[in-house]
Amino acid sequence: MIIDILLFVLGLGIILIAAELFTNGVETIGHRLDLSQNFTGSVLAAVGTALPESILPIIAIVFFADNAGHEIGIGAILGAPFMLSTLAFPLIGIAVISGYLLKKRDLTLKLEEVGLRRDIVFFLFAYSVALFIVPYESYILKIFTAMFLLGLYVLYVILTLRGESEEMEKTDHLYFAPKNPHPHIGIAIFQTVFALVIMVGGAHLFVHGIESISTAFGFSPLLFSLLLAPVATELPEKVNSVLWVFRGKDTLAVGNVSGAMVFQSTIPVSFGIIFTDWNIEGLALLSGVFAIIAGFLVLILSYVNKRLIPLGFSLGIILYMYYFYLTVKTMG
Repeated sequence: MIIDILLFVLGLGIILIAAELFTNGVETIGHRLDLSQNFTGSVLAAVGTALPESILPIIAIVFFADNAGHEIGIGAILGAPFMLSTLAFPLIGIAVISGYLLKKRDLTLKLEEVGLRRDIVFFLFAYSVALFIVPYESYILKIFTAMFLLGLYVLYVILTLRGESEEMEKTDHLYFAPKNPHPHIGIAIFQTVFALVIMVGGAHLFVHGIESISTAFGFSPLLFSLLLAPVATELPEKVNSVLWVFRGKDTLAVGNVSGAMVFQSTIPVSFGIIFTDWNIEGLALLSGVFAIIAGFLVLILSYVNKRLIPLGFSLGIILYMYYFYLTVKTMG
């Protein structure tokens, strides 16, 4: 048991370090290529910080198929959008409200509303398709659905790239070239690829630890991965977004989460649809429904008043707390 816990912690540490390296690398690439804040936050940074929870289900499903790997994989796939909408978004809202009460910032989020609404609409549509329209009976139709979701994400990237947005501000120094204010883009690409390779190894250790610990305590691997794995692996989104909020970089803060929601509802979901039975029911289905409700609340309030957007972000925490209660009650 001690070894399993150590592997779990070691895997998590490797994942988070690799995610930081990856995010730093892609942001540097975005800055060198003169990409916009919206694209860098919603696509580059979002993909980078979303990779840990995206790699987890792939590793679980491919390498642990005989030992509850599919349950862990599906739990991680569904848990990511749920945690992003009911924990990451609320943290942004709470950070804004806290900053306002401390007189550190305005209550109004200075973000690009068009980009936020585009992200939420793509997420709501893609995730609804994944949860309610996937044809379980036909494998060919499942492949078609997965390809449709992949194409949807490509369309989202194109629209985000073409959309109007402010230019990127100067980024931090690249970790692999800390003394060079203008590192060669090749170094940034190398750091990004290196981080991805390390992340895969960390994910393998992390999944092994989750499987062993959940079995030892008699927990369902599906529910365990729904609650624990996404919280741990989404630390980069949560920490980065809160820091960006306090620094006044609201577009990056929100795009980092909303863009990750679009990514998580298309790319990992497509993998799960093809390589698992994708029979979503019970608490797993409820997590998806709650994620959609939380996203819809943000979308509605974004049209009402800018000052209400932080409140819309914060309301999702109620859904998370209720879901946590139901999950603990079910395990008990």
